[in-house]
Amino acid sequence: MNRRLFYMPLIALGLAVAMPASASAAKIKVAVGIGDQSPQMFSDPNWKSLELKKTRYFIEWNAIDQPDQLAKADAFIDAARSARVSVLVHISTDDINSQPRRPLPSVAQYKSKVGALVARYRGLGVRDWGVWNEANHKSQPTAKNPKRAAQFYKTFRRFKCSGCKIVALDVLDQAGVETYIARWLKAAGSAGRSARVVGIHNYSEVNRRLKEKRSRSSLKRYPGTARIIKAVRKKNKKAKFWYTETGGVANFGSAFPCNRSRQASRTKFMFDMIKRYDKDVERLYSYNWFGTANGGCNGFDAGLVESDGAARPALAAFKRGLKNSSR
Repeated sequence: MNRRLFYMPLIALGLAVAMPASASAAKIKVAVGIGDQSPQMFSDPNWKSLELKKTRYFIEWNAIDQPDQLAKADAFIDAARSARVSVLVHISTDDINSQPRRPLPSVAQYKSKVGALVARYRGLGVRDWGVWNEANHKSQPTAKNPKRAAQFYKTFRRFKCSGCKIVALDVLDQAGVETYIARWLKAAGSAGRSARVVGIHNYSEVNRRLKEKRSRSSLKRYPGTARIIKAVRKKNKKAKFWYTETGGVANFGSAFPCNRSRQASRTKFMFDMIKRYDKDVERLYSYNWFGTANGGCNGFDAGLVESDGAARPALAAFKRGLKNSSR
């Protein structure tokens, strides 16, 4: 027997045993980014250390008529370009806190205002777009009108945006989401059946530990990723999914009182969870970078760092999860 051939398997076995577990772990095929509304994120040393290549920014649908909103978007996109980071620009309501809800834009208004935004920022290199942020949530005027949300998508497809990727439908994992998806797909017709990207906000799945608790009542109220994918797959077999907004929540109402340790635990779970879906999910945008001011934990707070840039425990959990993820 050739002794060289005999010893080669033993050498390979020795290398495998000696290899650190972190080096042998398989990469998760989900590209990770962080969304925020502040261009200061790109100059933060903690953010730079992550070496991320993707971010997300939401903009009011009629921002083209608002110089202050355009200035904010310009500053964010310019800072992202300087950092060589691609931006997913997501269209949203012009007042998320208004009561009652602002009127739903007409298709003609959407075509005019959003079309102008696409022309403006397509010229600045933006290639990733979301038709309407969190379309099924009560804060959005599209919440009770999936047909109009579908019309917006069909309108967006006609914009001059060669090479762009479009998040056709973007939904929150809340009760009724499957019905909303079905109605949207019916209204979108062939355009919906051929849509390439569907966005998911899965705060409930991440922060309520649904996959760990497996409570029937919780799963009924908060459907989660698997059922959203299944609902889309009934009519569209090829779409991929982006977590356009997710993350561990530090503070939000009575359900999530201020707790930075819990936020870190939920951030870890966020990365553990995507291992189940990496065949369907292409991207994950954690939201957000900066916590709320005055010590944090005011209102909705999911920042990975404090408002002054000081790292939270969730940032360490994010870094660990990022080691086996894509950029």
